[in-house]
Amino acid sequence: MKKILFASTALVATAGVAAADVSFGGYGRFGIGYMEDRALNSSNPTVDAPDTIIVSRFRLNIDASAETDAGVKFSARVRMQADENADTGEANAAGLNGARFSVEYGGLRVDVGNVAGAIDNLPNYYGNEPGLETFMGQYSGANYDFIGYSSGGAGVNGVYARYAVGDFAVAAAYDQGAPGTDSDRFDIHAAYTFGNITAALAYGETDNGAADDSDITVLTLGGTWGAFNGTLIVGDESIAGNVGQSDTFYGISAAYDVSSATTINFAYGDGSGDGDTRNIGLGVIHDLGGGVSLRGGIGESKVGNNDGVMRADFGAQFSF
Repeated sequence: MKKILFASTALVATAGVAAADVSFGGYGRFGIGYMEDRALNSSNPTVDAPDTIIVSRFRLNIDASAETDAGVKFSARVRMQADENADTGEANAAGLNGARFSVEYGGLRVDVGNVAGAIDNLPNYYGNEPGLETFMGQYSGANYDFIGYSSGGAGVNGVYARYAVGDFAVAAAYDQGAPGTDSDRFDIHAAYTFGNITAALAYGETDNGAADDSDITVLTLGGTWGAFNGTLIVGDESIAGNVGQSDTFYGISAAYDVSSATTINFAYGDGSGDGDTRNIGLGVIHDLGGGVSLRGGIGESKVGNNDGVMRADFGAQFSF
């Protein structure tokens, strides 16, 4: 991602002036998106929405950082994002999300605030996601609500820590849950890279108070072989109070560089629970240079409680 740095050295000029950096970066995308029976499959079925709508996203990351004389880096991020209303196709206004603060030194990084947890940061969890909107992925059979970064809301008020040394890394995250509720969550992962392959294992658990705890275990593999890269995910989850949720989920994804400018990608995800259905998609990315690309995809996914919904999209994306 190309970043425009504003080296705003606006700290007190004492002995040894410190420099604070503020950078802006992100991407925009726009095009058309098709969802079979959108009006019936939306979160608000009473809205008479067309199957084909204009889809868009504008995302701007605002990052600020400073470093101590001892080499400890402090940073913070807020994100401004505007998406279309997927139910109606109407435009939405942009707004800032919750802030994330970070401290880094050597191989250790600690995030506080609107954090992404150990599963959200798990290598190869998301894999290759087809389509301009990345409307499905290999993880589609998983239903566990892990600690995730929020692009459009306040997010959790949690903590995430990761330590990496050589080819090995471990991470953990904790979220205390909403005030007045007994719903704290934690997750952990370990990852190791050997040659061109990365293997990672994660575990997460949510305290549901008087109900049974929810938990998830996830294993991912990913590798690159020349113009081809592929990922694999398999896991087991137990979700309290939700009948029909998947006991086991699994999926694969792949991408192949047909040429220096064109990549074809694919993803498949499913689960063994009664509430799960096959999710499959095929996409293409054509690089126009300068951070601009044409993207599209077609596939079948679960939307809400409805299975086998056909999806397709096409449009342009540019990074800045």
